[in-house]
Amino acid sequence: MSQASGRAAVLATVLMFGIGRTEAVMCFRAGAATGNITPELGGEVIGGFRPFPATHVHDDLWVRALVLESGTTSVAFAVCDLLGVSSGVSTEARRLIRSECGIPESHVLVAATHTHSACSALGDRFATQPEGAALNAYQRFVVRRIADAVRCAVNNLAPAQIGWATASEPRHVFNRRWYLKPGTMPPNPFGSTNDLVKMNPTRGSPDLVRPAGPTDPEIVLLAVRTPDGQPIAVLANYSLHYVGGVRGADISADYYGMFAAKFAELLGAGRQDPPFVAILSNGTSGDINNIDFTRPGEPRKPYERMREVTDDVARAAHAAFAAIRWHDGAPLGAAYREVELGFRRPTPEQLAWARVLLAEAAEAGKPKSLERIYAERTCQVAETPERAPVPIQAFRVGGVGIAALPAEVFCEIGLELKARSPFKPSFTISLAHGYLGYLPTVEQHALGGYETWLGTCRLEVGAAPKLVSEVLALWESLLVADAH
Repeated sequence: MSQASGRAAVLATVLMFGIGRTEAVMCFRAGAATGNITPELGGEVIGGFRPFPATHVHDDLWVRALVLESGTTSVAFAVCDLLGVSSGVSTEARRLIRSECGIPESHVLVAATHTHSACSALGDRFATQPEGAALNAYQRFVVRRIADAVRCAVNNLAPAQIGWATASEPRHVFNRRWYLKPGTMPPNPFGSTNDLVKMNPTRGSPDLVRPAGPTDPEIVLLAVRTPDGQPIAVLANYSLHYVGGVRGADISADYYGMFAAKFAELLGAGRQDPPFVAILSNGTSGDINNIDFTRPGEPRKPYERMREVTDDVARAAHAAFAAIRWHDGAPLGAAYREVELGFRRPTPEQLAWARVLLAEAAEAGKPKSLERIYAERTCQVAETPERAPVPIQAFRVGGVGIAALPAEVFCEIGLELKARSPFKPSFTISLAHGYLGYLPTVEQHALGGYETWLGTCRLEVGAAPKLVSEVLALWESLLVADAH
């Protein structure tokens, strides 16, 4: 399919399911609900390089769902407390939602928050096709709970007002990629010292020069309430990777879960029926975390830093909520495309290195090192297709633009999308409809570092500008559809 014909097909889909301004104002409804997706203890927590069995549940994991309806158009957002969701989980959940709720798959967003204290719903993280493998038991459970949460949100649909706002919380976002002084770059797992930047360098090190990229402190809020002022839900977005600092082998939703509880507390909405639902989605935080590398680390109690971040982000968001201008309706639109992109594959030399290293490690009975982990990943990516479809999605909710990408998106990409979007404000939800590793800019690829390594970054080097172009085209199609 040509690019022009592909965009024409997207426009046809938008026009079929989209809605204009007049109908949006006539009948606007919203509903929200949650579903518990906490796994059994003993499942492997996969936030680090070496998974380990969960031994305690500090706080439950949830899928939080918001459904908006304007006339004949409905859109649904389902954000899960998981490291990531596979394309198969998203595909099957959206199929069930269409079958049970009548919302088209193109109008349903399924994403993960990226908590590092959850068990895996990814299955084989190197699979690119949803048809490639059957879902495992936990994935099937998550699929059912996503569909149930959206169905309950539909059951809770009620006349609503909608509004949006932005806030800023710059104190908790830091670029984690740093230039170091010449001669101080440690070797990467492939035995090379050619990287120009280091992820998570030693805190307070005299070898630090400067961070390799910007941050995005913006919090964007999309909020709905009943006509008499009772809050229904908030969908927020903030570009912070995660916080961490959990105790041992705990399961936790990280600061995303704490935000949901804290925001409800600040609103005084903890005991209403139906329950108020606050959702914090992960923005473009692929190179952003909560560590100020210019200062030495300080000892912290488990969850202490997470609570500090939560309180500040939730209070900033709450102050913005108080200033929202409410509307009795808003135009809705959604568009979904699968764009074929190339996938990185090892060179013959890289594959030979990996096989030799793995054979030597097996013979010596050595523990699993970072080098061995990346040798295994090198062999795994060698078996994946050279090209595959990559899902992208765009929404228009009133004056707000929302994009969705299936990767850990670099902050610069999110800032570019915000600057070039026809909707103000706009934000990007990462880790939606699949998990394809990191998405750096072309310029950041050239700097090397963890986020660009083969086995961490899977899409072709030129993927970012192509995906930015496609998202902008989808947003423009939503503008055209609304004009009709």
